[in-house]
Amino acid sequence: MTSENLEWIKVGRADELPEGRVKTVTARTVSLCLSHFDGRWAAMDNHCPHQGGPLGEGSIEEGVDGKCWIRCPWHGWDFDPLTGAAPGGHDDTGQQLYPVEERDGELFVGLEPEPPRARTVTDVMAETMVNWGVKRVFGMVGHSNLGLADAIRLRVMEGELSFIGVRHEGAAAFAASAYGKLTNRPAACLTIAGPGATNLMTGMWDAKVDRAPVLALTGQVQTQVFGPGAFQDIDLKSAFDAVSRFSQPVLGSSRHGELMSLACKTALVERDVAHLIFPDDVQTVESDAPAGRPDGRISGAEIVPSASDLEKAAALINGARRPVLVVGHGAIEASKAVIAFAEKLGAPVLTTFKAKGLIPDSHPNAAGVLGRSGTPIASWFMNEADLLIALGTSFSNHTGIEPSKPILQVDFERMQLGKFHPVTLPVWGEISAFCRAVSPALSAEAERPDQVAELVERWAIWREEKLSRLGEQRNTGIHSAAVFAALTKACPDDAIIAVDVGNNTYSFGRYFETKGQRVLMSGYLGSIGFGFPAAMGAWSATQDFEEFAGRKVVSVSGDGGFGQYPMDFTTAVKYGMNITHVLLNNSELGKISKEQKAGEWPVWETNLHNPSFAAFARLCGGHGVRVTETDALDAALTEALNHDGPSLVEIITDPDLI
Repeated sequence: MTSENLEWIKVGRADELPEGRVKTVTARTVSLCLSHFDGRWAAMDNHCPHQGGPLGEGSIEEGVDGKCWIRCPWHGWDFDPLTGAAPGGHDDTGQQLYPVEERDGELFVGLEPEPPRARTVTDVMAETMVNWGVKRVFGMVGHSNLGLADAIRLRVMEGELSFIGVRHEGAAAFAASAYGKLTNRPAACLTIAGPGATNLMTGMWDAKVDRAPVLALTGQVQTQVFGPGAFQDIDLKSAFDAVSRFSQPVLGSSRHGELMSLACKTALVERDVAHLIFPDDVQTVESDAPAGRPDGRISGAEIVPSASDLEKAAALINGARRPVLVVGHGAIEASKAVIAFAEKLGAPVLTTFKAKGLIPDSHPNAAGVLGRSGTPIASWFMNEADLLIALGTSFSNHTGIEPSKPILQVDFERMQLGKFHPVTLPVWGEISAFCRAVSPALSAEAERPDQVAELVERWAIWREEKLSRLGEQRNTGIHSAAVFAALTKACPDDAIIAVDVGNNTYSFGRYFETKGQRVLMSGYLGSIGFGFPAAMGAWSATQDFEEFAGRKVVSVSGDGGFGQYPMDFTTAVKYGMNITHVLLNNSELGKISKEQKAGEWPVWETNLHNPSFAAFARLCGGHGVRVTETDALDAALTEALNHDGPSLVEIITDPDLI
């Protein structure tokens, strides 16, 4: 091909590379070793044929034969700096050369017009993800996932996927877990082999135990070096077996669209982790196979309880004088039906901590959270109840549902029914279907006390108690009650709030009064560090789904929790995430200190040495403000919530005033 038909691409200036030196340059996507030797220029394939070592990172050295050679920095293979020829002794034919021209001090390399990109195995699988409704990928691009990453890049360029490049794969895992909890639809995590994949584990367990759909896409070493101990080669299939419902390697002979379809279906239907392992060499194998689709593969999910169970349930409810609803996270998608059911029954609604916000605390039937993170309102009504109607609850020991009382339990998972102890009546069914089906059979003539009026009284008592606690301040930090009173006032009614783990979380459950916000947390795993990455996942959902569009995202953590993934604040800045992070800084792992004291242990190694987190946020390019006085809370929170982008409010709190 003549030079006129080549595409000439600038790769640098002549004065940037001294005589006798080499460097790596890129023309389009072609990696080249550019050499300057004997007054001339040359450009050759940058990949050493031995193991792909980058010749442009090597040097020009004189050999024992007196000639000068480009020496590969990895294993010492030599090549002529101007012709690319090898000295002999290697099984190779030398390096491919590309024409170089110097024009007015600038260097250009001529490349043939780029051929159409061949469709690959990973293209098939990325297209299948899109067909199944996957919209978001969190992760890190690296050496063992580059083929898969390029397939994802093409879907991003087409506007079919969005990618968030994180600073730590653990943050990607928590973001995807929170995304799944909020939307009931999977996001994907992209990692390299070895440590990138293992860094996902904590977040994948969070998703698994809280029943959130997630796709884990991990790179892997080349198939020809499986097993003997190659760099970053670990048995990813075994590593992910316990945490995933589906875990399979992607082979050249796999039915690739079908394999990704099964992964997506498993994540959606089982509400679990689905994992695919992508060997490096398989990712770029050419394929003309069709992408998989969900058509004809997903059924409706509503399970209507049996007629006999509904009849027994109605009899139990109609026979109770003080029925109370205890509602868990399993009913989160059935909130409207649950509230309508409670209104018809005139019953208080107690939620587990995981279900906080399912019914706004401002609703007449709301009784707040039951359990360790709860309110005296909820515990009072449970103690007075003569029937507990448990909807989508797991009977966690943190919730503390009294097993000696008559219990009507409804769940769409049969294994959850009477799992820890017998209940009076277990009913298998979807929560909304149960509420709608049993409501017509409820007696309008049942003589019951006015529990809604009692709720008004109990809320008044609790709010007065919360105000009185503000007088406990000791000038060693702000009371948590004051923090969450201010956040209750400032937080938008439809916000999505991601909370972390620790005393800040208990205080949030106890003091913050919901008005329609959606709350996300690391429920069964209870993993510190969840809060801010979860907010990144929630913000992504506000970009991907109309139902969440425009909703403010807030996260809450202690200093210990934020310290787990602080550098991903820069991720939020990079992508312009409108997140407000409320950080309660007591320079201590306060929950652990409390447990040590309660167990009559000495308090040991729970103190923390912290920077100014507000200053850190500003250094990262976000908004940061530090609050040391109660009177400054309202203005600081309002300013941060109104900031268009990542903001952080660092509040100095007293570790004992929770």
